[in-house]
Amino acid sequence: MTSTIARREVSLALVVLAGVQFTQVLDFMLLMPLGAQLMRLFNITPMQFGFFTALYTAGAAVSGFAGAFIIDRFDRKRALLALYAGFALTTLVCALAPGYGALLAARTLAGVFGGVLAANVYAIVGDVVPEGRRGRALAFVMGASSIASVIGVPISLFLANHFTWRAPYLFLTALSSLILLCGWKFIPPLHAHVEAVRSQQLFAQARGVFAEPNHIRAFAFSGLLMITGFLLFPFVAPYLVVNVGVSESELPLIYFFGGLSAMAAVRLIGRLTDRDRKRRVFPAVAALSIVAALVITHLPRLPFFAVVLISMFMWAVFPPRMVPAMALITSAVVPRLRGSFMSFNASIQQVCAGAAATVASLIVGKAEDGSLTHFGTVGLLSALATIGCIALARRVKSVPQ
Repeated sequence: MTSTIARREVSLALVVLAGVQFTQVLDFMLLMPLGAQLMRLFNITPMQFGFFTALYTAGAAVSGFAGAFIIDRFDRKRALLALYAGFALTTLVCALAPGYGALLAARTLAGVFGGVLAANVYAIVGDVVPEGRRGRALAFVMGASSIASVIGVPISLFLANHFTWRAPYLFLTALSSLILLCGWKFIPPLHAHVEAVRSQQLFAQARGVFAEPNHIRAFAFSGLLMITGFLLFPFVAPYLVVNVGVSESELPLIYFFGGLSAMAAVRLIGRLTDRDRKRRVFPAVAALSIVAALVITHLPRLPFFAVVLISMFMWAVFPPRMVPAMALITSAVVPRLRGSFMSFNASIQQVCAGAAATVASLIVGKAEDGSLTHFGTVGLLSALATIGCIALARRVKSVPQ
């Protein structure tokens, strides 16, 4: 398929996909640094705050699973644009939500579109970029997550701190609308897979995905990897604010410098992954993420510069490990099954992320002085799950592309 698409078209498509990833990741990340503010404004508990992540991922899981049965029956460009239009609309709904319950419903709706959207992004990358260059392409698209931290989160927090928590979602609505127009113009039609799939029965594609043991191992690896992160992520920012002493006005700097660290690490890991080292790179980065998880969840009150350095270390290992992981996962499936496979994978990831966030919200408590308790236990669970990921990664095989 890539031979019929000019290199310039591929580059422009990757830029748009990175934009889609930027807005989707920013939309998801935004509630985490706003956690302390929202818990105060809505007078909600850590468990209630955890529901934002849990219900978002539940919506994404349901839509991802349902979409897996039909996503390969459509041109990938048309599917992406339709899903992204829905996503842009949900950001507006979030901005207009009058209270906690309405915002919770809006976040669930955002997850419904986000679950299939992420799968379609990775399926397009797998279709237009050959395996030998896929690591760098994935690093470029996934690097948008780091840019969301460096640029998106600080801008959004600035808007939230100087106006209202609704302002970042209005900003996201405008930006998503612009990227949607760019997607319509610059992403090429991708329908070579459609004829082979439409001739099959509706559930044949799903049987083809789940009949392969290697796919099951890839799903288990992917899901467990999400658990390792989402045990931590929803409560890192609130923990830094109420336990470590970082002010809400200082959080943008945490995300800025953390994002810079992740950007540099993602580029390095992408290059190493393309040198056919993904099976060696992932265990090394994952081992470092174990150290980061144990450190960040046991922090006492520290000077701000020390917190920045520790946060930079965490960002330098957690997001970049997804590059060799996704290279392993996308290489585990043949192209004709990739859309359904990635949609099922996204659904499984969301289920595991939501389950992890729920477990964390049940473990983390609030002391009488307002500080969060038992976050260290969550860090230990994340470390143990990461050890399981390292073992599973060895069993995921690459298939001819």
